[in-house]
Amino acid sequence: MRTTRRLMLWTLALALAAPLLVAGSATAQMREFTGRVDKINKKKMIVDNRKGDKVSFVRVDSTEVSGEKETWKDVKQKDWVTVSWKFVDKPRKAYKIVVLPPRDDD
Repeated sequence: MRTTRRLMLWTLALALAAPLLVAGSATAQMREFTGRVDKINKKKMIVDNRKGDKVSFVRVDSTEVSGEKETWKDVKQKDWVTVSWKFVDKPRKAYKIVVLPPRDDD
């Protein structure tokens, strides 16, 4: 009888924990940040959204660059970009960068 009760408690605990485990994987969804490149080097870029937020991103082997430019080396200071990253990454990793057409608001 003790074994049955223990099994029931474990089953209940697992049932209660399952939504939390699923929610944890949902936080790994991609996020986007759009702004002007403030600084960039071989390993890192800082993007300024011109609303008071500056966010840094590190380059990874799988970083894709598309849009107006096609490689990380081509991206320069003052280019406008949208960076895709995962909320759970510390530090933020740039998985995809879309270089946008130039804007007039300097």
